[in-house]
Amino acid sequence: MPRLLASALQLRRDPRILKLPPYVSLLCILVGVAWLFLLPLDQYSRRTYISENALLPGQVHTYFGGSDQNVFRAYKHEVNELAGKSNTDVNDKLEPIVKGLGLKTARQNFTYHAAGHTYSGENLYAILQAPRGDATEAIVLVAAWENVKHEINRNGIPLALTLLRYFKRWSLWSKDIILLITPDSIAGPQAWVDAYHDAHDPSRVSSLPLKSGLLQGAIAIDYTQETRFESVHIVYDGVNGQLPNLDLINSIVNIAGGQMGIGVALQEMWHHDNGYPDRLRTMLRGMLKQGLGLASGAHSSFIPYHVDAVTLRPFGDGWQDEMAMGRVVEGSFRSLNNLLEHLHQSFFFYLLMQRERFVSIGTYLPSAMLVAANFTIMAIALWVKTGQPAEGAAPKTKTETNTTTTTTTTTAERDLFLPLGVVALIQSLSIIPLYLFNHAPESTLTTLFIAFTALNTLLPQVLSHLLTTLPTTPTTPHQFNLIKSFSLLLLGMFLSTLATLNFSLALITGLLASPLSFLQPCQTRAGKVAATALLNAVSPTAVLLAGAAYWGTDVTSVLKEAAVAWQVCGTYSPVVVWCVWWPAWVAGGVVVLGGRPGTPRGVGNKEKMG
Repeated sequence: MPRLLASALQLRRDPRILKLPPYVSLLCILVGVAWLFLLPLDQYSRRTYISENALLPGQVHTYFGGSDQNVFRAYKHEVNELAGKSNTDVNDKLEPIVKGLGLKTARQNFTYHAAGHTYSGENLYAILQAPRGDATEAIVLVAAWENVKHEINRNGIPLALTLLRYFKRWSLWSKDIILLITPDSIAGPQAWVDAYHDAHDPSRVSSLPLKSGLLQGAIAIDYTQETRFESVHIVYDGVNGQLPNLDLINSIVNIAGGQMGIGVALQEMWHHDNGYPDRLRTMLRGMLKQGLGLASGAHSSFIPYHVDAVTLRPFGDGWQDEMAMGRVVEGSFRSLNNLLEHLHQSFFFYLLMQRERFVSIGTYLPSAMLVAANFTIMAIALWVKTGQPAEGAAPKTKTETNTTTTTTTTTAERDLFLPLGVVALIQSLSIIPLYLFNHAPESTLTTLFIAFTALNTLLPQVLSHLLTTLPTTPTTPHQFNLIKSFSLLLLGMFLSTLATLNFSLALITGLLASPLSFLQPCQTRAGKVAATALLNAVSPTAVLLAGAAYWGTDVTSVLKEAAVAWQVCGTYSPVVVWCVWWPAWVAGGVVVLGGRPGTPRGVGNKEKMG
C-alpha cells in the first residue's frame, strides 16, 4: 500500500497529466450534446401516464352544449360591442352580467412601470362557492381580454361566462370556481395571483377584497379564432421555465384526444408525425422557451406559486365548435374537482416531445451537468498548474516522509490577492448592465445597447493592459491562470446549481460559454486579433443581436420584453446573462489578451518582448 500511494503521488505530479483536462473537458461537452440528441429515441423517452388515480380524466359524461350555445351567442354579441372600449368600460359591462348569475364579484387595480412605460389595468373576478365545499380549495378559470399577441379574446370571454353560468346549475362541485377576467395576459394575472397569495407590492397592486381557499389549478382560455377549429394547442410554459404537474397536461390530452376526439398539439407543432425530427423539434422549442423564462400566457404567473395551470388555444380549420371547447374545459374542471390533495405524484421537471412522449429530469439532467462540469475540470487543472513553479523561478522544496518512502516536491507559492480582486471586480461590474437594461426607458435602449457594446469590446483590452503594466510588479502568467481558474470555477458552480432549477437555461448558457474553457493567452498580434474576434462572436451582446435577427425583430423590442418580464413577472434570465455569463466572458478576454505563457515569474511582458 505505501508503494502504491507513492506511485499515485508521483503520477499526480506527472506533467503529462495536465495535458489531459482540455480533452476531458471537450469530451464532456460532446457527450452532453450527444446525450441531448438521444432523448427523442424510444429507448430514452417514456410514454405519458396518469399518476394521480383520483383525476379519472375522461370518465364522466359532459353535458355542456345544446341551449348553452344560444347563451354563448348572446354573450359574444355583448363582447363584440365592447371591442375598442377601455378596460374600465369593459368591466362596467361584464360585472352586471356576472352578478346576474348570483355570484359575488370584485375588482383589483394594478400599475407596473417597465422600460419607461406604465402597464396598468383593472382585473374583474367572481367566486362561485362550491355547494359541497367549505371554501378551502378553489379552481381558477382565466379569460384575458387580450392574449400575448394582443388579439382580443372574442370567443374566450363569452365561453368563460357561459361555462360559469353552466357550472352554477350543478351541485357536484367540491371546490370553489373563480372566474378571472384580466385586461392582458401578463400583468393582470401576475397582479391577481400575487395579491391572492399576499406577495404583492401595495404601492403597485391592490389587495383582493374577496378570496377563496387554496388554488388547486387554473385553466386559461385563449380563443381568438372566429371559425371552427380542428385541434387544441396546450401552452404550459411558466415563468422562469417552471412547469405544471405533468398529470394536468396528460389529463387534458386524455379528455380532448381520447374522449372528445379533438387533436392536441404542443409547442406550436401543428402537424406532428411522431418521428424523430418532429420529436426533436418539439423538445428544442420547449427548451428554448424554458430557457428564456418568459410568460407564455395567462397561466404562466400561477406556476411559481405551485398552482398547476395551462392555456388552451384552439387552432386549425375543422368542424369543432365552441361547445366542443367548452366540453374540454368542463371535463378538465371535473377532473380537478375530484382531487383529494394537490397534484404531486407526477413530474414537475420534464421535457415533452410529443403529447404522449416525455423524458424526466433523471434522464436529461446529465446533459447540462456534463457541460457545466467542463468548466470545473478546467478550473481545477489551472489551479494545479499554478502550483508548479514557472520557468526561471525559485522553487519551494517540500519533503514528505513516511515509514517506507521519502518524496521531495517543488511547489510555487500562489499569489491569490490580485486574481481574486480582479474576479470580484468583474463580478461587481455585472450589476451595471443588469440595472441599466432593466430600468432604462425604451427610447434610450438602442443607444444604450450600442454604447455598451462598444465599451464591452474595449473592457477586456483595458483591463488586460492595466494588469500587464502595473507600476510595481506586472501580473504573472500564474496570476492570469488563477483569474481564469476562479472565473471558470464560479461559472461551473452557478450552472450546475441552475441546471436543477432551469435545465434549458443552464445548458444554453453553458454551450454559449464553452469556448471560454479552451481560449489560451496569445503571444502574437494575429493571435490576439483572432481571439478577440472569436470572443466577440460569442459575447452576450452578439448572441442578443443574433437572437433578435432570428426572431425577425430588433434589439430594442427584445430588451423591452426582458425588462417587462423582470419588473412584472420576476424573470431571472437577465441575472444569468449579465451576472453569470458576462463576467466569465470578460475574465476570459482579460486572460487571452493579457496573459503570456512562458514569461518568467516576476518578469514583465515588456521585458520579455524586448
